[in-house]
Amino acid sequence: MKANTLNIGVATYTLRTLPTDAAITVLQRLAVKTCSLKDSHLPMKATPDELKAIVAKFKAAGITPLSIGNVGMKDEASMRAAFEYAKASGIGTMVCAPPLDSIPILDKLVKEFDIKLALHNHGPEDKNFPTPYEAYNAAKGFDKRIGLCVDVGHCARAGKDPAKAILDCRDRVYDIHLKDVSVVAPNGKPIEVGRGGLDIASILKALITINFTGNVGFEYEKDAKDPVLGLAESVGYVRGILKGL
Repeated sequence: MKANTLNIGVATYTLRTLPTDAAITVLQRLAVKTCSLKDSHLPMKATPDELKAIVAKFKAAGITPLSIGNVGMKDEASMRAAFEYAKASGIGTMVCAPPLDSIPILDKLVKEFDIKLALHNHGPEDKNFPTPYEAYNAAKGFDKRIGLCVDVGHCARAGKDPAKAILDCRDRVYDIHLKDVSVVAPNGKPIEVGRGGLDIASILKALITINFTGNVGFEYEKDAKDPVLGLAESVGYVRGILKGL
């Protein structure tokens, strides 16, 4: 697999303060071709026809949504509602952070709806999935459609090498949240990619090694009210790294 075949996109949580049309304009200006849609742009309360229309709008703009989420889940009713939402959208992968004891229920739902789940790790504050390894261990005894969204920043803050985690969990990695943190420590803060402590090149090499075809989505969290400049810097940095690989 070549470096330029990675789907370098955006998790639209980054642009959550922007309306959908404005978010699409930003993605077009950045020339990204894929995304992961947050409910700020793909509302969970929308009708199936409205969901399909929103997805079609992104595709018409040259941007293919490869996943949705992060989608909240608490109990079986909310899990089923989330799957119905994903199915109606026509997008085959859903990023989520469910309760640890819910995996058997989710196992039934992925079979019923034929939707891939990507369990999201949220760092040392997360009691269920601080790193991708806890998510992998929870998923591995169940249907292969239950996998991981590897958040590289939270992974590093929890003391694990994101590139190694991607390689170790390769058979269940379905989505990526790409970011950087100021220091590789639990108190690391979001920062523009390339200014922080992560070895971004090693992460990209790991994704190339496993022939990753999902969304490598920038989740830039430093400037929620004004994210575009930091996101653009991050995209440019990663493109420069990829050219050198």
